[in-house]
Amino acid sequence: MAAADAALLAALPGLAFHAALILCRMGAAVMLLPGIGEAEIPPMLRMALAVGLVFALLPALSPSLPELPPEVSGLLALVAGEVLTGAWIGLLARILTLALALAGQVVSLMVGLASPLQGDLVLGSSATALARMLSLATAALMLATGLYEVPLRALADSYGVLPPGGAWPGGAVAEAVARKASDSLMLAMQLAAPFLLAAIFFNAALGLIARLASHAQVFVLAAPAQILGGLTLLLLLLPNMLDLWARGMASGFRLLPGAD
Repeated sequence: MAAADAALLAALPGLAFHAALILCRMGAAVMLLPGIGEAEIPPMLRMALAVGLVFALLPALSPSLPELPPEVSGLLALVAGEVLTGAWIGLLARILTLALALAGQVVSLMVGLASPLQGDLVLGSSATALARMLSLATAALMLATGLYEVPLRALADSYGVLPPGGAWPGGAVAEAVARKASDSLMLAMQLAAPFLLAAIFFNAALGLIARLASHAQVFVLAAPAQILGGLTLLLLLLPNMLDLWARGMASGFRLLPGAD
């Protein structure tokens, strides 16, 4: 019994270092992951989740993690690499989920609600109320549909793809961020495509009416119709938009580093 206690005490410093190493990656990712890393969630709750992930992953990951480096420079490089890896994975997932809020910005412009009515903690003070609503819907859908589990699973499995202490793939990191930004923008434009077409036809019709009745204040009278028609179209298309967004997230998350 005394020998087992002595072995446990001897292993505690190594386990503490491994726990701190895992926390670097998990903490950086949890602060950015969609659904659980929203700005509306207090940082203490997000950090508590990161600590819980550390306790869950420590028994499985500890045997494969490196030992404490003898030099401070090696320790700093190891910690910096883990923080950057976690932030990279969290950022990739965050960029992809911004598609719904970006679509809300485009829709607001098309229906005449482009003025900064309500700020957004993510998109900034220039976000519209509609974009803010869809941004909150993003967090709610991530939690309600269980999509948040896919980035977390990819984060846990990323140790097999990006082991601690390995070379930092700078080119691959930049390429992955650019690709995710492109995918997010493409999905946002797909979500807002019906409103773009409706705005084109609506403004073309207004121009024709203004040409035929030059003395009528067509655009002043058409502004309420544009807003009412745009919101009605949004009400009709919102279920399909959310379904398309969810399918886009499911397919995009499967391409995260470490995902199956």
